[in-house]
Amino acid sequence: MRGIRLNFVVEGQTEEAFVKKVLAPHLGNLSIWANARSVQTSRKRNIKHRGGIVRYAQAHHDIARWMREQSGPDVRFTTMFDLFRLPRDFPSNEAPTPVDPRERVDALQQALLEDIDDDRLLPYIQLHEFESLVLVDPGLLQGLYPEHASGVDRLVAMAAAFASPEQIEAAKRPRHRRGSRRKSPPTRRQSLGPSSPPRLACRTFARSARISAPGSTGSKASHHP
Repeated sequence: MRGIRLNFVVEGQTEEAFVKKVLAPHLGNLSIWANARSVQTSRKRNIKHRGGIVRYAQAHHDIARWMREQSGPDVRFTTMFDLFRLPRDFPSNEAPTPVDPRERVDALQQALLEDIDDDRLLPYIQLHEFESLVLVDPGLLQGLYPEHASGVDRLVAMAAAFASPEQIEAAKRPRHRRGSRRKSPPTRRQSLGPSSPPRLACRTFARSARISAPGSTGSKASHHP
């Protein structure tokens, strides 16, 4: 099998490190060679500044430029953007918001795919913050934070009450959030990136996007299970 080159255009340095240090080794075992770039937001004195998306044009430019640089039936592109950090000018972002936030994600991903107009793109927009990845299988945190056993148990119980980890924040349950924050392991973006268990992190992306086989015409990414 020839394999697939999968290029991620991501929101910032944390997501870029996550792809390179966590996802890439795992995907390499599946003959999928992953790489990532943070969105370039400015350039001054020949120095490129990356991270954060202020305007959609910045993301569009990076995606389109990378697509021009790489061609071939084995190349795919995807994104890793947080839903609630999308700029106002993102395609379809001004449309009426559906009641189900997952439907909004689907609509935005489809709008991005249509705007880029390249079937090698499998858009991925994360329904909630990067930290939600830890709730895919919070029991794996026992090995990282043995001193927070009771907090991990709280996270396990909370995650089990929802069909998807990305629905937890949408439920807006302050009591759960306060309880888990008080006794749970730290959830800073930096600590949840490269240091997270690869099995925990990679499971999210295995469920979130369907990566086309080499030579196929590509497919639309599906955000939720």
